Amino acid sequence: MSKKIIAVVGATGAQGGGLARAILAEADGEFAVRALTRNPDSEKARALAAAGAEVVAADVDDAASVERAFAGAYGAFCVTNFMEHFSPERERAQAAAMAAAAKATGLSHVIWSTLEDTRKIVALEDERIPTLMGKYKVPHFDVKGESDEVFRATGVPVTCLLTSFYWENFLNFGMGPRRGADGVLSLAMPLGERPLPGMAVEDIGRSALGILKAGSEYQGQTVGVSSEQLTGAELAAEFAGVLGERVRYDAIPFEVYRGLGFPGAEDLGNMFQFTHDYSEAFCWARDPKAARKLNAGMERFDDWVERNAEAIRAASQSSL
Repeated sequence: MSKKIIAVVGATGAQGGGLARAILAEADGEFAVRALTRNPDSEKARALAAAGAEVVAADVDDAASVERAFAGAYGAFCVTNFMEHFSPERERAQAAAMAAAAKATGLSHVIWSTLEDTRKIVALEDERIPTLMGKYKVPHFDVKGESDEVFRATGVPVTCLLTSFYWENFLNFGMGPRRGADGVLSLAMPLGERPLPGMAVEDIGRSALGILKAGSEYQGQTVGVSSEQLTGAELAAEFAGVLGERVRYDAIPFEVYRGLGFPGAEDLGNMFQFTHDYSEAFCWARDPKAARKLNAGMERFDDWVERNAEAIRAASQSSL
């Protein structure tokens, strides 16, 4: 019996790569990977090919290439990367291209990696969270959320997968503990005292595989995932346990974070404020117990920190 082909957008990236590896890890599983990438000759693409994936060239900015890559597949995992270009219009067009390709090729199941459209909760006129670019509160959330309906309108069975904060951000975006002027390690984040749903990015892919394995059970639904929901103080305590020294949690005010000046600072500052101000609903939508029904091996934060201890320790030596 031939395997069902899953066309994985962003297969050399974080979320798509996690799903590709999860499928490939099950040699006797029911699915096969068609890895979509702009550069089939990259090291990551070659590694996927060596592991058994079919690697094809496709670019979400090129709708025709996406349709060609989806042709003949059973399903697709669709994801966009706002932080690559910081353009809501481009992200919207990419989502529309993937949705159109899914419809044109008659896919049986699409998983769309999404987030909330915060404007459904926070009016643009609400000045507590600044409006950005004239029509967004959290641009990288809002465009994904509004694109949910674009996918649903195709008539293709779709599961909207609400993701969570990647713990890898502590390494890749410099959000981990840093040594302050007083010599004490500080975890400086705009979380206030509220919990933040988080997970290892690899588990997003494994959760997506759980959705695919469930067949029609999650089609037409929005499914949120997180491994744990920890406060800044709890995150700092876990870091301290591995690093073997005190890690202080410093709650940065949202407006200060928005003014830090790095690309995307305003967007992320608004994101953290949204997750704080609407914490109960945001956390409820990402129940860890429900997520573990999809992915029983979901990694806990203490295990993630232990696994990445060397990299965390090295990164912590840089100063704030």
